[in-house]
Amino acid sequence: MTSQPHFSFDGSQIPFRPGQSVGAALTAAGVRSWRSTRRGGRPRGLFCGIGVCFDCLVVVDGRPNERACLRLAEPGMEVSTQEGTGHGDLEV
Repeated sequence: MTSQPHFSFDGSQIPFRPGQSVGAALTAAGVRSWRSTRRGGRPRGLFCGIGVCFDCLVVVDGRPNERACLRLAEPGMEVSTQEGTGHGDLEV
């Protein structure tokens, strides 16, 4: 029996199928929100699913502003919730 690949999301292991986006894998795992807005801290997740909007931004391997709907999941990647712009140390 072959083990399904997985990536880390905020410390949890998220399984995915080869060719699946980070956003699709998170949604399949029951995660509906993985970003908060810059103003108001409102939760966001998948909206358009095709890379037009920017609601699904996540931090991937330390790099902020990755669109979860476009980024293919890879074994061992570290994905985390993005707060606001993803550049907390630069915000005023």
